[in-house]
Amino acid sequence: MKKYVVLAGILLVTAASFGQKKEIKKAQKALKNNQVAEAMGYIDQAEGMLGSADNDMKTDFYLTKGQIYLADAGNSDFEKMKQSATSFNKVLEMDATNKEALLGVQQLRASLVNSAVADQKAQKYASATEKLYTSYTVSKDTLDLYNAAESSVLAKDYDSALTYYEQLLDMGYTGIKKEWIATRIEDNVIVTFADEGSRSTNMLSGLYTNPDERMAKSVKGEILRSVAIIYTSKGEKEKAMKVMQDARAENPNDIGLIRAEADMVYQMGDMKKYNELMQQIIASDPTNPELYYNLGVGSAKNGDADKAIEYYQKALKYNPEYSAAMINIAATMLGKETAIVEEMNNLGMSKADNERYDVLKQQRKDLYTEVIPYLESAMKLRTDNIELVRTLMNIYDQVGEDTKSKAMKAKLQQMEGGQ
Repeated sequence: MKKYVVLAGILLVTAASFGQKKEIKKAQKALKNNQVAEAMGYIDQAEGMLGSADNDMKTDFYLTKGQIYLADAGNSDFEKMKQSATSFNKVLEMDATNKEALLGVQQLRASLVNSAVADQKAQKYASATEKLYTSYTVSKDTLDLYNAAESSVLAKDYDSALTYYEQLLDMGYTGIKKEWIATRIEDNVIVTFADEGSRSTNMLSGLYTNPDERMAKSVKGEILRSVAIIYTSKGEKEKAMKVMQDARAENPNDIGLIRAEADMVYQMGDMKKYNELMQQIIASDPTNPELYYNLGVGSAKNGDADKAIEYYQKALKYNPEYSAAMINIAATMLGKETAIVEEMNNLGMSKADNERYDVLKQQRKDLYTEVIPYLESAMKLRTDNIELVRTLMNIYDQVGEDTKSKAMKAKLQQMEGGQ
């Protein structure tokens, strides 16, 4: 009897394996014929009999399942994309060189990244983060992990961002890699392509010239800056300082890291240290208007209005259309108005007080006159800025420019009516 029992068991296993193989083949045939729903039904039936299958059959099953779920997911069904990712990962655990699974991973990654980009455009940053991280788990491409971290910051999920950034640092990730580039003829802009093949294909269009290769810049400084700022926002200043100190000790002359430290101490409110670091940065790039603008912001926050205006004006020297610098010059100058108005309001009725009042009134008018050119220039660049229009309307009214004041009033009413 024992002999028959063993034989019966072997027959049952064989029958089950045959059934699994049959369902998998049906699923593969349906998928090949673009009958995705039918393929899904067959693969689901095969999964119920998977327990007794050998590794070869399990590989075949999970490969087919990954392909079916990917086909059914398109660029929108994230749950099916995750199912596909899990299946392809199981295949690669059993056979790391499986060409069909590796191809499926490439296709899945494209779907996940495209879907994440669409989410980011719609400001659905949390969803984009999850898709990018899922892509990393299946593609093992650290760029996906870096993008997931960046997306987490946009989603204000700082704990996840910190986890991802720390993983990148532990792996020694820098983002440095070869890039395939070409110059777009239409606007002379250098464009980066996904790979050499993509660039070669685009060169055939006749829209590009000067194909070349270069190494991407390191993003380690940006990662450390983000980690330090996250620690700072969480109130963990000692951790933030430790991250930056270690980084600076390793690369003392790295301008990216100096900027990262400057951002960090700015968040901490240490404006003296911030200005010192910014001076080091400017020494490396003395014609960069953004640097002077940032120094202006730092000086203004530190209470040094005159120095702030000086830096803003330097920013304008190197970029005459830097509208933010124009606005900040005007705002900083108008900050002096408060002291003038307070003194005017505190004067008495004596002859001396009346004479002082007239002096202060003229100072206020002169201040407005000095500010107007900056505001007018800014408004030419920011025609839809309602606060600029309102400010100019009030100032024109104060200096007696009635025609201009009325024009601004009409413009303001039109803008407010359109909201």
